[in-house]
Amino acid sequence: MISYRESIRLIDKISLKLPNETVSTVKAINRVCAEDVLSPIKNPPHNNTAFDGFAVLSKETKGLTKKNKKKFKILKTITAGEDPKINNYEKNSVVEIMTGALVPDFYDSILPVEKAKYFPSKEKATHIIIDEKVNKSSYIRFAGEDYNIKDVVVKKGELIQPKHLMAFTTLGIKEITVKKNPKIIFFGTGNEITDYKEENVPAWKVRNSNNYYLEAFAKSLNLEIIDGGTIKDDEPEKLRQSLKDFINSDINLFVTSGAISAGKYDFIPKLVEDCGFKKYFKGVSIKPGKPMMLSTFKDKLFFGLPGNPISCAAGFRFFIYPLLRNILGMPKEKTSKGKLVNTYSKNKNFTHFSRCFMKTNKQGQCEIRVLQGQQSHRIRSFTQSNCWAIFSQGKEKFKKGDLTDFLTLI
Repeated sequence: MISYRESIRLIDKISLKLPNETVSTVKAINRVCAEDVLSPIKNPPHNNTAFDGFAVLSKETKGLTKKNKKKFKILKTITAGEDPKINNYEKNSVVEIMTGALVPDFYDSILPVEKAKYFPSKEKATHIIIDEKVNKSSYIRFAGEDYNIKDVVVKKGELIQPKHLMAFTTLGIKEITVKKNPKIIFFGTGNEITDYKEENVPAWKVRNSNNYYLEAFAKSLNLEIIDGGTIKDDEPEKLRQSLKDFINSDINLFVTSGAISAGKYDFIPKLVEDCGFKKYFKGVSIKPGKPMMLSTFKDKLFFGLPGNPISCAAGFRFFIYPLLRNILGMPKEKTSKGKLVNTYSKNKNFTHFSRCFMKTNKQGQCEIRVLQGQQSHRIRSFTQSNCWAIFSQGKEKFKKGDLTDFLTLI
């Protein structure tokens, strides 16, 4: 049995080369950038106004005061989306302009509409009167101040999120290169497993939750996952054939739950070894999820998770998810820190992943409450939680007010 820290160190060493593929930017959510995405244009593409008002030439307002006013002729009105071209520029003129409209040539500043004094009246205005100096560049959004040509929009290894679509579509980026998502196949095991739709389930049977949870988890990350079903205790040859098929397929990761401990029907570790897989580790000093195992065959990965629902969920969150981030070229996930609001005790020889509820107090600090019911078969605390607290190996007692690392459920 190895420590959690050592298991993650081994996972970080795994190198699986996934090919790149080109996808439409509007379908790239939750995909990982394979290369930097650069802006092809400036944004804004041209100078435009941040306010409704009047475009002016600032030097023509020099020296103007309440006692030294000047009348400016209104040449035209320009709205957003309209050609700003001025054919006949006149000295001491202005152009009425609406927010977002391009600033015409000859003008370098905006006088906000609130400061304009219309002449002879607002309804019949042909001129405005300006009685103050307008500073050059006032209220103008300059071309390229947001993005310049070849500015990095999204970095290599970054996960595409909805916020990025705003940039892609604004900049006219139609396609990007992303890492091809790994394919996963998942099998549950055990004679006790029955489908969740079954009515009148006998006391010795358990409704299947692991397959559905892991499928939903993977799909929330936009990963392709195949539900292989459930392998019974007397069907080891079915698993053997599935592993052989896996080796010759385009699937990257084979995941099972259950049958990996040391019981009479825990046949998976020996069978995986017989199929030629190299053991990375078997058994990690964690709770829940101690029997965790990882094996490899060339560029194929096998992960054995425990059968209890919370052990299975913890295994996917703390082992398979970091593995997927690693092979997709994403940066290592960072934990956050929160202050405990209750005490917690554990075996100091183990790292504990505990279901917790995190909230932010009035001082902006994260407060972590460890929930009741931490046994690996108890689901209620999982549904009530919003994070996993990580209580590291080497320490037994954690006091109220202690800082602890935590990760979101995802």
